[in-house]
Amino acid sequence: MRLPKYLIEEIDAFTEEYAVNRTDIITEAVKSYIQEQKEKRFYENFEKGVKELKEILDGKKDKFQLTTLDELIDELEHS
Repeated sequence: MRLPKYLIEEIDAFTEEYAVNRTDIITEAVKSYIQEQKEKRFYENFEKGVKELKEILDGKKDKFQLTTLDELIDELEHS
């Protein structure tokens, strides 16, 4: 993996200040980024579902176009 010099310098300063190694910092940063992306995707899908439900309640969309709750949960878990 290649990182810009300024990031390496920041990581090294952090390792000295908190007595951790580069690997630990990079591992935690990647884990945090992945979790953040999963949460972002979840909320985007949730927002889409809420908009779809609002369209149905407002009569703009046919309720038979909805998927079942199980299908929605499956889609959220695998997207």
